[in-house]
Amino acid sequence: MPKSKIPAHVIEALNRQLNHELSAAQGYRALSAWCADQNLIGFASYFAKQVNEEHDHAGKISAHMIDRSVVPVLAALAAPRQNFKSLLEVAQHAQEMEHTNTEGINSVYEAALAAKDYASQVFMQWFINEQVEEEAWCIEMVERIQAANCAGGLSDLDRHIERYLSRETPAA
Repeated sequence: MPKSKIPAHVIEALNRQLNHELSAAQGYRALSAWCADQNLIGFASYFAKQVNEEHDHAGKISAHMIDRSVVPVLAALAAPRQNFKSLLEVAQHAQEMEHTNTEGINSVYEAALAAKDYASQVFMQWFINEQVEEEAWCIEMVERIQAANCAGGLSDLDRHIERYLSRETPAA
């Protein structure tokens, strides 16, 4: 394989983010399982969708590295948090996960910027924009769960999310 076209500290940051994306997928899988166990099928489906998105993000990072003659390094993943007291706690955990993910993505961008690795800078801009959407949804999810404090409110919200997901169409 030809010599890497990515500076060493950017490779390190990309590998760290790649593994973070895989860890986030495991975290979302745990959230989905918790929700399914609580018969919150809409939330379980939403978090299962997030598992796939995180795997897609990891695939994008891997492809970027391989396209630039770098073999990604996969690390062992820690077990995700699996025990929660409430749906609100699940949503707040998802919000924390997305905030941490944003910090990691910004760190990769900053490394690419410092190294004048223009290809990685442009590549990471997609992730930066994606995180704006992800963090906004997490804030909305927490607020909606907090507002669903009447009898049946969480069940209605769960059904709403399930209907919303069933209307989504995959991107072409």
